[in-house]
Amino acid sequence: MHVAGRIEDYALIGDMQTAALVCRDGTVDWLCLPRFDSHAIFAGLLGTEEHGFWRLGPAHAADAEPPTAARRSYRGDSLILESEWDTPRGTVRVTDFMPPRDGAPQLIRIVEGVTGRVPMRSALRMRFSYGRVVPWVHKHEGRTVAVAGPDSVWFDTACETYGKALTTYADFTVAPGDRIAFTISWEPSHKKPPALPEPELALEATEDFWRDWVDQCTYHGPYREAVVRSLITLKALTYAPTGGIVAAPTTSLPEEIGGVRNWDYRYTWLRDAAITLSSLLRTGYREEARAWREWLLRAVAGDPENLQIMYGIAGERELGEAELDWLPGYENSGPVRVGNGAAHQLQLDVYGEVTEALHLAHMTGLSRNDYASLLQLKLIRYLEDHWDQPDEGIWEVRGPRRHFVHSKVMAWVAVDRTIKLIESGDADGPLEKWRELRDDIHRDVCEKGYDKERNTFTQSYGSKELDASLLLIPQMGFLPPDDKRVIGTIEAIQRELSTPDGFILRYPTTGEDAGVDGLEGDEGAFLACSFWMADDLAMIGRVDEARKLFERLLALRNDLGLLAEEWDPRLQRQVGNFPQAFSHVPLIDTALRLTASGAYGG
Repeated sequence: MHVAGRIEDYALIGDMQTAALVCRDGTVDWLCLPRFDSHAIFAGLLGTEEHGFWRLGPAHAADAEPPTAARRSYRGDSLILESEWDTPRGTVRVTDFMPPRDGAPQLIRIVEGVTGRVPMRSALRMRFSYGRVVPWVHKHEGRTVAVAGPDSVWFDTACETYGKALTTYADFTVAPGDRIAFTISWEPSHKKPPALPEPELALEATEDFWRDWVDQCTYHGPYREAVVRSLITLKALTYAPTGGIVAAPTTSLPEEIGGVRNWDYRYTWLRDAAITLSSLLRTGYREEARAWREWLLRAVAGDPENLQIMYGIAGERELGEAELDWLPGYENSGPVRVGNGAAHQLQLDVYGEVTEALHLAHMTGLSRNDYASLLQLKLIRYLEDHWDQPDEGIWEVRGPRRHFVHSKVMAWVAVDRTIKLIESGDADGPLEKWRELRDDIHRDVCEKGYDKERNTFTQSYGSKELDASLLLIPQMGFLPPDDKRVIGTIEAIQRELSTPDGFILRYPTTGEDAGVDGLEGDEGAFLACSFWMADDLAMIGRVDEARKLFERLLALRNDLGLLAEEWDPRLQRQVGNFPQAFSHVPLIDTALRLTASGAYGG
């Protein structure tokens, strides 16, 4: 009997349109088809085996847990997963991958004998609609197909299969040199069957794709392995047809085991996508940046006044939130949510992140787009009238709106970068008026968001609490790193928001402002915030301390170099949706900063 593994026990494979999570024991516990945000056909990650899985590995007793792989790694700089089991009868390798899509989406698994003769078993239990619907499974011209409503999934293998307990099995033995392939392919149920898969050709093409893509990387510093793996992960989270970038390929992996902080991250947050874009641009990936800019212009359309903080991966606006009460949740962390009710929140910082991304694209020579410049000007006209309003802030609080300092700082960033666009001659606008606006916002933040007695900026106007987003003040150029208020804020966050092992919390969930996010329970250290701290330490000259923190953060990655959203210092494990763009982007940024400063060992 398989139960969902620890979050860090999973590997990511994907085809730039959807993704699967593969556990150490060879079980695929999560897969949505045909898109990231489609219904899952394997939802065992958020429930039990009854909610769908696909296990492929050495045969074992029915009442025993499946054996875990002795070794696993990605094949070079790719998203091709190789797992090896050592058994009393020999060694076997399973290669899992999803070829970049040219037709039907496919998940391909190739079993290869290494030594001895190893009995193997494939157990495939498809459950549509997040584990709720049992499909009609039958044979069609020698192929196995599962059908439910609009969806069909085709299962192809040369092995003989049989059905038992609403599960499709294949039992076989592999010897050295044997290669046996298994493939599932999705197709709308009303269409003709997908083409028969060609696993070996698909494997070769997938390896070529990733090799060619990674070759474009311009970073060759001491942290190249970590940076490249993070870049591959970000590429895997990009929806190729539109250029939209999901925050993570999962929903409802909890920020606290057993808690209620469980959200659906399979959408495009403008903030996450904008910072992802900046990392890609700074490492040589301009095509992804161009595609995201086009996605942004389509999503916002002619309505920047109603800018949403997130959209669907094709630019959809309605992302209604619902709870799936038939799923118990990861390690009984309910509720399981799909959709995201935060989509219509007011988060003024988003205007700054989007404008910063457009500015960086412009500065790095991305071809001019007149509508992008027009959009930037429209966003500032909106901020002229709304920057001084309270909002829900970067962390999407579900408590009352506040005057969050980070939101005001990012409004300043939006105005500042637009002034620079006008000064460059690539746009026209009321320059003097907006310079005054920039000064007004700066003055307002420094007067109302700064605690003189403690020498620190605060989470919101009038609050005594801190917030890790304040670490972005020097990174955004709002104040220079050597300003005493910046140094005081960094040191205050180290004192008040650090976990015992030195990682950084987003904000207090106990104390004066415990209700700021409107939620019960606690959460782990937010990994992005810990990377921000390393950045700031480097910026203020404490480079050795910065490097040590960065390398402790790198040690939190799983064996495949992947990070979830948070780290639970009590349980010493990853928590939150996985893998998370908002963790991998600052990893790249900090590596670039430390490399530029020469602050690395060895």
